[in-house]
Amino acid sequence: MYREGPPCGVEVEHPVRSGSLKIGTFFGIGVYVHWTFLLLLAYVAGSAILRDRGVAGAAHSIVLILAVFFCVLLHEYGHALTARRFGVATRDITLLPIGGVARLERMPREPVQELLVALAGPAVNVVIALLLLPIVLVMGALGAATQLPEPGAMPGFGMLLGQLLVINVVLVVFNMIPAFPMDGGRVLRSILAMTMPFAKATAIAAGVGQVLAGGFVILGILTGNLLLVLIALFVWIGGSAESRHAQEQAGIGAMPVHRAMLTRFRALSAQDTLDDALRALLAGSQPDFPVVDEGKTVGVLSRADLLQGLAARGPAAHIADAMRRDVVIVGEHDPLIGAMDKMRETNSPLLVVERNGVVVGLVTHENVGELLLAREAIARHGVVA
Repeated sequence: MYREGPPCGVEVEHPVRSGSLKIGTFFGIGVYVHWTFLLLLAYVAGSAILRDRGVAGAAHSIVLILAVFFCVLLHEYGHALTARRFGVATRDITLLPIGGVARLERMPREPVQELLVALAGPAVNVVIALLLLPIVLVMGALGAATQLPEPGAMPGFGMLLGQLLVINVVLVVFNMIPAFPMDGGRVLRSILAMTMPFAKATAIAAGVGQVLAGGFVILGILTGNLLLVLIALFVWIGGSAESRHAQEQAGIGAMPVHRAMLTRFRALSAQDTLDDALRALLAGSQPDFPVVDEGKTVGVLSRADLLQGLAARGPAAHIADAMRRDVVIVGEHDPLIGAMDKMRETNSPLLVVERNGVVVGLVTHENVGELLLAREAIARHGVVA
């Protein structure tokens, strides 16, 4: 599975990455494992022991799970490296008990590109299965792939490869279910987007995904499979969020930055203290501030940065010690949709709008969302804002 970076109207902090351990960087992409993955290993090992398969059976199950998730990681790299061919970077890949998530900075703009990115992951599993098939056939282990070993017996290597072959085939079939935002759902969205607006295609794909998510819940309850229920939750929430994001992008259209910018705001100096920033925060409704030094924008201080700075350095520390320096500066006539892409790519809480080097406005996720709500309300009366 893969998803885009945080859409408009949501927090920019990556929720999946919270509580994750980085295991390395490969092909320039950081790989993380969520702590709940350890619970999965413990559950698998415990289940094997309870079924009287002994320590050998538990070890076999753990090795199988690790091998499966290595295949899942390769699957995610299929998405990520294909997206890179189209100029789309991947921020990170996180392995979860329900699978993997590659977080792309943005979705490919062309439906054909998204189609190829969506198919690349399952294609990796197809290749793995085809590579394993002759080995398993030679070892005569295909029939044993779906069987449990004798209690206390050490499963053979052929059985492990046979099981891995079967699981890769299952991964291909399952991922191609058209439950957006799973791979099959993205294939559906990309095909629909070839003949209709992107936002409408996303809404249809998300609707199909939510219906299938309901089916996952029912099947999971009837079979006692909690994993299906968790996947249904991911499909429901992820599909809804991406559908809203697509609607927001459609609403922005060719709108320039100045249509969405705040013109009444307060800027702080890099030499001000965090106590000064706290007073400014409490005095109004502005949560994030541009930081200037000698008339030049040098950073951004968000509410989260301020609170972290107060806790780590105290109120007497300078704003320069707590601010973010990766500020995104745009022009007032720049396309808003491109500016929001930059905002997501840098995880910035706001855009600083300048005219001839002077700050004239700010753009945040919140005020863009409010603008779109206002446009929607006006459109109901037959007038476009």
